[in-house]
Amino acid sequence: MEIITTGFEGLIIIKPTLFEDSRGYFYESYNFKVFNHHGINQDFVQDNQSKSMQDVIRGLHYQLAPYAQTKLVRVLHGEIYDVAVDLRKSSPTFGKWYGIELSGNNNIQLLIPRGFAHGFSVLSPEAVVMYKTDDYYCKEAERGIVYNDPMLDINWKTGNADAIVSERDRQLPLFKNAEMNFIV
Repeated sequence: MEIITTGFEGLIIIKPTLFEDSRGYFYESYNFKVFNHHGINQDFVQDNQSKSMQDVIRGLHYQLAPYAQTKLVRVLHGEIYDVAVDLRKSSPTFGKWYGIELSGNNNIQLLIPRGFAHGFSVLSPEAVVMYKTDDYYCKEAERGIVYNDPMLDINWKTGNADAIVSERDRQLPLFKNAEMNFIV
């Protein structure tokens, strides 16, 4: 397993070791002992999965502290552009975003720590995304930032005019108006 830092504290790329032969491949997507050895020691309590079509943008979502969630994101099928926005006010990367292509072919995972908003766009005809969280969903703590916030200026790698976004996500506040209570 290869651990790659991103320049954002706690935001980590995980490249698993694949064992390939004529039948296909095998890899461990999660192993507590291996992750712990690399300093990743979250106790994941919930798995979530979604299926989306091309040009769908989901996000940007997060939960306020103390219900904030660390997420371990991977793609089972298809390809997405995964985005994390740092909402930790005392962080040197506060208000900045990081994006990476995750796919069922590259098997890369992104560990998104608490204090980040998360979203993704679908680059393939469809994508199945799976992520672990280290805290449970809490509707009362759920918040978000509108995907097309001009201050963030996220390049979702899909024509925003063609983007398929839920009405709920279109109504989310701008970054400057979003409620956030995170520290590093």
